[in-house]
Amino acid sequence: MSVIEGMLREEKERNLMMQNQYLHEISALPKGSIVKKSKKSGNYYYLVYRDGNKVISDYLGKDINKVRDVQNDIDKRRHLQWLVKNLKNELKLIAKVVK
Repeated sequence: MSVIEGMLREEKERNLMMQNQYLHEISALPKGSIVKKSKKSGNYYYLVYRDGNKVISDYLGKDINKVRDVQNDIDKRRHLQWLVKNLKNELKLIAKVVK
């Protein structure tokens, strides 16, 4: 049984390390979503997110390439958040087995 416990402890350490790495990456990526507003002179894009109870709109401009880059960063953030959620669930399972 000690070999299995050792493997589970190593897995727990790896899990926590990965969570910390992902959370660090998440903190550098934008949150929210992109909103397009149409006006007479063309389309304008905004990054919209919440800060507490306030809704913040950051102007991104007209450049569709910049908007795509921001959208890719948002998608990456959401994927990393999903990975962290799964790692937390795995950690709960490991904790049950180690007890």
